[in-house]
Amino acid sequence: MSEPIIQVENLSKRYQIKHQSGERYTALRDVLARKVKNLFSSATSGHQNSTSEDFWALKDVSFQVNQGDVVGIIGRNGAGKSTLLKILSRITAPTEGRITLGGRVASLLEVGTGFHPELTGRENIFLNGAILGMTKAEIRSKFDEIVEFAAVEKFLDTPVKRYSSGMYVRLAFAVAAHLEPEILVVDEVLAVGDAQFQKKCLGRMSAVAQGGKTVLFVSHNMAAIQSLCTRAIYLDRGVIRQTGPIGDVLKVYMANIQNNGAGSSGDSMNLGPGLKIRDLTIAEGGVVSGEGTSFRIVLQVLRPMTIQQSALLIFCEAGTRVAMLDLRSVGVENLPVTEGTLAVEGSIATVPLIEGDYRVGMWLATDQYYGNYLDLTSFHVSGRSLSSDFIPLPASERGYVEMPFQAMLTQTGNP
Repeated sequence: MSEPIIQVENLSKRYQIKHQSGERYTALRDVLARKVKNLFSSATSGHQNSTSEDFWALKDVSFQVNQGDVVGIIGRNGAGKSTLLKILSRITAPTEGRITLGGRVASLLEVGTGFHPELTGRENIFLNGAILGMTKAEIRSKFDEIVEFAAVEKFLDTPVKRYSSGMYVRLAFAVAAHLEPEILVVDEVLAVGDAQFQKKCLGRMSAVAQGGKTVLFVSHNMAAIQSLCTRAIYLDRGVIRQTGPIGDVLKVYMANIQNNGAGSSGDSMNLGPGLKIRDLTIAEGGVVSGEGTSFRIVLQVLRPMTIQQSALLIFCEAGTRVAMLDLRSVGVENLPVTEGTLAVEGSIATVPLIEGDYRVGMWLATDQYYGNYLDLTSFHVSGRSLSSDFIPLPASERGYVEMPFQAMLTQTGNP
């Protein structure tokens, strides 16, 4: 039996969230006036309108990973996956607990971490390699392999600020993957690359694992997790819900999504500062058995903002996006909203999906932040197969269907 290369004991991470009341925004004159006022008042007077609370991103997390294991870390947005990887990568320190690492760690947590935009691709390979712990001789010996893997030969002497996001992530992954560490940590960055590059990355991680190295892989793509990983850790709200063989953990995770999505749990879910989702339902009862179905989205707005764009994203059980509902068609585009609720209710005439289970997420962009929020709820399509008379709508060039629908948008103030 192989020795543990990662040991995590009672690991917890606490953040302090501050809430400022009474001001929608702060201008420069307000900051200057407050500074002057604080000179003639107590040290705490400048914080009279602010409150804070503790948020535990991780709480009492304990597990161990043996050398050569390929471990998938799964869970919803906000479950604590990225925080765990940042602690393992020594980017941030835990509040409580300890970790023991038995080898060199290479991590790819964000696109282009450690890259300097003014430097060329060639220069950034040496810079990023040095940051990751490679010697100059190591980088030179692997330089041609890195460039070939990233497929950026033509742009090698171009500043990376001119690279596309796909070129950025290809080069970043290529450097990290050729470090040949004892432990490779990869967060959900492969979603930036195209399908061919994702396949190449998974192949590289598989080769690293077969060489006896340890891989920790965070992804919402269940097909990638299932094909690459042998074990999994399921995180939920900072706590480990299940750990073990990949098949057993995925069953628990998918069952939890099915039973406790945003459309069925009754709980609000944070989409970002000042916005929560109170209800998200596709098909009453969670089953689509006819050609069409109804849907409902109810958002709780806690402070004024502008919703620039939003869409519902539909993924198959393997994690591939197969359909989308673009909410711009009902007025959710550069839409000012105030405190209260925002609801979109309507019907989808044709659901172009064959029988199976589907997961629902949301893309949201406001004037203050943007993000993808996955695994918000789920539904089941019943009684359809590829050999039936049911004809799916044609997919767009992006590989998924934009489903036509009719809906009404309503806004109400707080009661």
